[in-house]
Amino acid sequence: MSDQAAPLTHWLRAAGGGDDGAGQRAYSVVYSELRRLAARQLSGSGGHGTLTPTALVNEAFLKLSGGSLVNLNDRKHFFNLAARAMRQTVIDYARERLAEKRGGGLLRTQLDEGFVDSALDPQQVLAIEQALSALDQQDPELAETFSWRVFAGLSATQIAELRGVTERTVQRDLTFARNYLRLALGESS
Repeated sequence: MSDQAAPLTHWLRAAGGGDDGAGQRAYSVVYSELRRLAARQLSGSGGHGTLTPTALVNEAFLKLSGGSLVNLNDRKHFFNLAARAMRQTVIDYARERLAEKRGGGLLRTQLDEGFVDSALDPQQVLAIEQALSALDQQDPELAETFSWRVFAGLSATQIAELRGVTERTVQRDLTFARNYLRLALGESS
């Protein structure tokens, strides 16, 4: 992905300046990258959910300013918005599934390195969303890092590159965020 870093940032900025060709190139790279990340992350769901990588990416793209890349500044800005859009898509999906079930008891939620996917119980997804929102109020950078990992499926190396820190710092921050969320969710470590 680092090979695409400079061209993607250039294309995003050019698209913001009105260059339709740059916008098309950026859209192609961004869409295929999101589709690859979503496929990798949703592959762990075992096919139990109905949220497919294509559906997740398409819904996330609709949330990204109606699919427009004009307002994006660079890769970091893109991944911030993409993680937020994918997070919101998974949350919306969970809410819809929960509304279909009409109730049920609270369940314990397990946090791991994986993606919050469609195979999780909708109440678990909503509990994670609430805990992550609380973390965002206290430490937006930790919440952003966790969202990039869990909702956008970025590796620690990719996150380190975007944040301009070491991979070790990212690993430490991810551990801290997971521990915070476990406490917020009432889980034992």
